[in-house]
Amino acid sequence: MTVASNNISEAAEVTVPATSRAERFTGYDVEAFEVPGGREENWRFTPMKRLRGLHDGSAVADGEVKIDTDAAPEVKVETVGREDGRLGTAGEPSDRIAAQAYSSFTSATVVTVPKETRASKPTLLRLTGPGVGRTAYGHVQVRAEAYAEAAVVLDHAGSGTYADNVEFVIGEGAKLTVVSVQDWADDAVHVSEQHLKLGKDAALKHIVVTLGGDLVRVSPTATFAERGGDVEMLGLYFADAGQHQEHRLFVDHAVPNCKSNVMYKGALQGEGAHSVWIGDVLIRAEAEGTDTYELNRNLVLTEGARADSVPNLEIETGEIVGAGHASATGRFDDEQLFYLQSRGIEEESARRLVVRGFFHEILMKIDIPEVRERLQAAIETELEAVGS
Repeated sequence: MTVASNNISEAAEVTVPATSRAERFTGYDVEAFEVPGGREENWRFTPMKRLRGLHDGSAVADGEVKIDTDAAPEVKVETVGREDGRLGTAGEPSDRIAAQAYSSFTSATVVTVPKETRASKPTLLRLTGPGVGRTAYGHVQVRAEAYAEAAVVLDHAGSGTYADNVEFVIGEGAKLTVVSVQDWADDAVHVSEQHLKLGKDAALKHIVVTLGGDLVRVSPTATFAERGGDVEMLGLYFADAGQHQEHRLFVDHAVPNCKSNVMYKGALQGEGAHSVWIGDVLIRAEAEGTDTYELNRNLVLTEGARADSVPNLEIETGEIVGAGHASATGRFDDEQLFYLQSRGIEEESARRLVVRGFFHEILMKIDIPEVRERLQAAIETELEAVGS
């Protein structure tokens, strides 16, 4: 009986999944990750058949993503090989697709903001997909050296299937604003793992905007190398009929006196529109003085759309400034509509005003005027398409 009991215990240790986000496996070896079947916690919301083989190794690279740059004169943009020692310093892949992307890219783009430099304008990287029916893997790293200050926009568009890792390495006292826009064509599939590493007293505003694509899954992970780091993670997404948009965030507080603030807002319209937001925040035992909050709001505009929202907060120390999370999904507020209509505004215009107001808080935090104006126009176009 004793032997049988031990065998059962050992089997359970192998098969029981990690209950803490801190226990999630990371690594560069693709084969060290099991091929996901869709029931795993990390994949249970993702329509696996629509990944086009990115998850099981059958998606062979037969195309390339074109990258056009419009950099500030103070910023250095390089194309480097896999052997460049700077690559991989922000974090390791945490799922099989990210590991596959890391092992498959042939060259990487590295953007560097030199020490104590303030960029005179935002740096734009325009990434165009490999084309209909083609697959590509990529890697981008953005480096803000000590006490540098800059804004970088990653603008994704075009067709095809694309998986990548994106790194943001923010040095001591540096301030970086990043906007990652996923405005793909209707056929595109994009799976991206983004690694955010903050140095001492560094500040990062990380903004994700997802509008297009058949399936888009963006997974940002923020870690702190030293005390005083401050990360603001913002997101805006608008899912149309048949689109799957998934955002999985992890903030790992492993050092004292750091801050994080997460706020994502999404709207959905049309049959089969599906959004997924997972927000994991871990405050480790050694992370005293942490101040963190995460918020997700979803506005369902039509029948047939679905929003899944799961905020998770793990706290291993009571010596913190504050920690909290909130999530809500709902339809139009009838009181808001009634108020606007009672003042002579037609129902269609009233609904548009409500959606504009819903996104206003996020849009006003995007301090790059040309990007903000473009997103406002995109939201108007989305609303016109459904006649809301």
